[in-house]
Amino acid sequence: MTTALARRARVPAISRFGWLMGLYSENHARLQRLFEVSDLGCGTYVSLIGDGLDVRLEVVERHAYTSELRMSYGLIDPQTGMADPSASLRLYRDARQVEATHCYAGSRWQDVIGMYPPPQRILDHRLRMNTFLGKWLQYLAERGHGVATLHVDEDALKIC
Repeated sequence: MTTALARRARVPAISRFGWLMGLYSENHARLQRLFEVSDLGCGTYVSLIGDGLDVRLEVVERHAYTSELRMSYGLIDPQTGMADPSASLRLYRDARQVEATHCYAGSRWQDVIGMYPPPQRILDHRLRMNTFLGKWLQYLAERGHGVATLHVDEDALKIC
């Protein structure tokens, strides 16, 4: 009887880093379904659904395999003058991943994890940022944002 108990199948555990890479892939799929960002050129785009919370998506730079993006609402934090909430994103087209490199939701990363955080704290912060991004993208899709609501912001034309 003891040998039967000893043969329990072990379920492999996923590492925190593996979990983070999974979030990057999920966020790529969500962002691509939402706005088809791989096809967008440099410039600023606005998604309008009539609820007063316009989503601004800026393609800052485009390289051979990556793009730098900024996503925010049209809301400005009166104390800092920054868009709140906002996220800086790096899109890896070849790997089909999206990484939230910076998020601003009422506080800067330096205020959250300090100036010289240990690697574990950085990994934890990246997990939180990319979880936030995934939930935000899901929320935007549920509200009705998408390719059909995305328009070029003519006032902020940019060529890269």
